[in-house]
Amino acid sequence: MEDLSYYEILEVSQNADKTTIKKAYRAMAKKYHPDKNAGNAEAEHKFKLCNEAYQCLSDDKQKSIYDRYGKEGLQGMGGGGRSSGGFDDLGSMFEEMFTGFGGGGSRRRQNPADMEKYPLDMNVDIYISFHEAIFGCEKEIEFSYKTSCKDCKGTGAKGGKLSTCKQCKGQGQVYMKQGFMTFSQTCPVCHGTGSAPAEPCKSCHGDGYKEVREKVTIKIPAGIDSDNRLRVSGKGNIGKRGSRGDLYVTFTVKPDKHFQRNGNDVYISIPVFFTQAVAGDTLTIPSLTGELELKLDVGTKDKQHFTFRGEGIADVHGHGKGNLIAQVNLTYPKKLNDEQKELLNKLQESFGVESKPHEGVLDSAIDKMKSWFQ
Repeated sequence: MEDLSYYEILEVSQNADKTTIKKAYRAMAKKYHPDKNAGNAEAEHKFKLCNEAYQCLSDDKQKSIYDRYGKEGLQGMGGGGRSSGGFDDLGSMFEEMFTGFGGGGSRRRQNPADMEKYPLDMNVDIYISFHEAIFGCEKEIEFSYKTSCKDCKGTGAKGGKLSTCKQCKGQGQVYMKQGFMTFSQTCPVCHGTGSAPAEPCKSCHGDGYKEVREKVTIKIPAGIDSDNRLRVSGKGNIGKRGSRGDLYVTFTVKPDKHFQRNGNDVYISIPVFFTQAVAGDTLTIPSLTGELELKLDVGTKDKQHFTFRGEGIADVHGHGKGNLIAQVNLTYPKKLNDEQKELLNKLQESFGVESKPHEGVLDSAIDKMKSWFQ
């Protein structure tokens, strides 16, 4: 990776603007940050290279020199230099991404007794059938939510008694250095509170909460799709002060054997024998609500689409319905008996010149080819 240019390291083009460069750097820094790649020397090395590349490309003066002379041109600036604009920008970026930059521990911390150990809102994933998604239904779901331990008041400490965290010495953050940069992150022991249980609570084993099973019946609207979420108010986790968050249900819709969904449109494959396509037959096909008549064109082509307006899926927000698209898949006989061959030959002859469209085109091509060897 060190052999790549700064632009290649950040995976941007040379004419990328500052916004694009910054966005690319944020993505790469998150990907290779040591906190997310503990013990991974290769990731740590790539993280340093990303920092080096961004320090240069985020500064107009350094970028201009680099574009003209490469890394060699930056050597007179102290190996890449330190640009005030780029460095400050980098600092604020990591403040946002990793809870502080350089001395972020000076920010005021909440009272440990008030801080929740878990988010109040929660999510559960459920699978539903294609039919349930299309027409809607009611479904009972069972889930576990967290509720604050009353014995320790949600602190995880016996009797609610906390002491100074030994890991961060009460700072709530731990620090690490990467070259000339110092990063801070939330203490993994006290989770930023600066305090830790003197003795774990026996009721919750130091977790600060207990889990409770509950059932709730939800009404799933017609037209729901995979990755859609439904909010169930007041059914989430319960905090220290008794407030309860919301439950979010994320759906995954199982595929159907015959119908394929694309947004609010639905596709169905219709096998058609070649003689039906030639003659333009009328077929009875299934839809989401019953049967439909499909009138083929004379000479219908393979993969040809026939659209039935408003026969698709109801929009989950109430904005009308999609379409049903029937796709023709032509099928041909795998073998012919003598009688069938004779009938086909007679049929072909009955069309006369029309049955041999290739002759006029290929004859001229053959004549042209022959002229090449004269």
